[in-house]
Amino acid sequence: MLYAFARPALFLLDPERAHRAMIAGLKRKPIRRAPDNARLETTIAGLHFPNPLGLAAGFDKDAEVPDALLGFGFGHVEVGSITPRPQVGNPRPRLFRLAQDGSVINRMGFNNGGARAAVERLTLRRQRGGIVGVNIGANKDSVDRVADYAAMARIVAPLASYIAVNISSPNTPGLRALQDASVLADLLDAVLDARGAQGPPVFLKVAPDLQPADIDAITRIAADKALGALIVSNTTIARPDLRSRDRGEAGGLSGAALKPLALERLRDFRKATGGAIPLVGVGGVASAEDAWERIRAGASLVQLYSAMVYGGPGLPRTILRGLDRLMRRDGFSSIAEAVGSE
Repeated sequence: MLYAFARPALFLLDPERAHRAMIAGLKRKPIRRAPDNARLETTIAGLHFPNPLGLAAGFDKDAEVPDALLGFGFGHVEVGSITPRPQVGNPRPRLFRLAQDGSVINRMGFNNGGARAAVERLTLRRQRGGIVGVNIGANKDSVDRVADYAAMARIVAPLASYIAVNISSPNTPGLRALQDASVLADLLDAVLDARGAQGPPVFLKVAPDLQPADIDAITRIAADKALGALIVSNTTIARPDLRSRDRGEAGGLSGAALKPLALERLRDFRKATGGAIPLVGVGGVASAEDAWERIRAGASLVQLYSAMVYGGPGLPRTILRGLDRLMRRDGFSSIAEAVGSE
């Protein structure tokens, strides 16, 4: 209710300024963990999640407030994307609310303060527990992007619950080419080697704009490398029918408009993997019904981000209450039992 009153004022601000204001506010928020619901607990990649709902990368790019965000009820928070060296990202404006469509377009370009600053923060919060994944990327001007990913894996492995390899952002030129089978296997070998044998699980974040042959190749490589999970999916460069003023802006589209494509791609990966690789469903998740649909379609975990812009910080707990209700309605005793049951 408080956010419903505050949102009109926030929406008067430039989206990026409003976001920074939210981060600043969260830094002052007392760190309290939401009570767990044992019915919603689940385990994937050797990690025990108090619930399947997570906050996707992009909200807390520099690992500034993961514990405050866990306090909203999220079962995990993914920080980043973080690159080896600081970079300013693309020119502003680069973040656009599509309020009529419940969506967002961004072309941020991996703006972040670099690995050193993030590691200092992650080290300070290490004893607080909770699942905090670290999403890693490459610098835009890097001459060897594979080396960037390997360096980041080595740096964050002691501090991350899992490492998410982001090669699917549309806002760094040429980055999505790393999804090609000819490159992907070598990149993952470098990341896994840098992470070390005792390091955290590695997740791979993929784009929704893939062809069937791409899905098959990625699935084959992910299985061969024993990845912890596939995150399906990042933002899209496609433009479905949109009504908002800024619908023509360049960048990645997320939120409600991405939902049909992200759900379709999740089902494609579920079919391709046969359930052998855990999937994380992302893109257009804004309600308990959305989250439940992803779980029934094959997602072991779900993530959201854009929905927080419109639903506010009370949204995670609302979704979790709804998930419990939907599980009871459909006769499931656990999240794992429901995965892929549609």
